Amino acid sequence: MSRVIYCTKLKKDAEGLSRPPYPGPLGQKIYESISEEAWQMWLSHQTMLINEFRLSMIDPKAREFLRQEMENFLFGGGSAKPAGYVPE
Repeated sequence: MSRVIYCTKLKKDAEGLSRPPYPGPLGQKIYESISEEAWQMWLSHQTMLINEFRLSMIDPKAREFLRQEMENFLFGGGSAKPAGYVPE
């Protein structure tokens, strides 16, 4: 059974995630206020960031950068695209 939440990213009622997608309080906040659709938008944006900036996920600085970008994307004014980024 899917659950419907008010998605603060998309500003509409939408299907919620089935479980928190991230550990700790941030994951709980995402679970409670971000829809499956908005989460999928973040995942594709995150992939673009990892590829464009050639981030290594074993680097703590890269993980912290992505966490901050995730918060900006989901709850803030959005996550910026890299300078010169052109979608394929």
